[in-house]
Amino acid sequence: MSARATWQTEFSVETSATVEMIWQIFRDVGTWRNWNAGIESIEIDGLFASGTWFSMKPPGQDTLRSCLIEVRENECFIDETRVGELTVRVAHRIQRLGPGSTRVIYSVVAEGPDAAEIGAAVSSDFPEVLASLVALAEQKCNAAGNAQTA
Repeated sequence: MSARATWQTEFSVETSATVEMIWQIFRDVGTWRNWNAGIESIEIDGLFASGTWFSMKPPGQDTLRSCLIEVRENECFIDETRVGELTVRVAHRIQRLGPGSTRVIYSVVAEGPDAAEIGAAVSSDFPEVLASLVALAEQKCNAAGNAQTA
């Protein structure tokens, strides 16, 4: 495999939760571990904004440093992690599909040595993470009485 190999994949799920509720959960970085089993601990070094760094420790692994390279309220955030010559970018997008329907999309692009292996490992739990995220968002919307109406 070449040193600049690229690998990518994408997962999505639809939900009745509002775009705003999904975004509220995304912004609360300190609680990500409550709905994302792939996070043992996480700390953000400032505001949830482009250019802010955060440290995340997956279970049984070393802590990784990542940067929020793009943050657009109620639309998306993209984080980037570099390990040696490998770069992994994960995009978290929210799309309002219409009344009562929102799509959440996670995509990953890995570039560099072992891109396919690392990319596959990073994204292996995305279906479960998305399911947990939307379950929490739907629960919060229902509790707040602001679930989208059909």
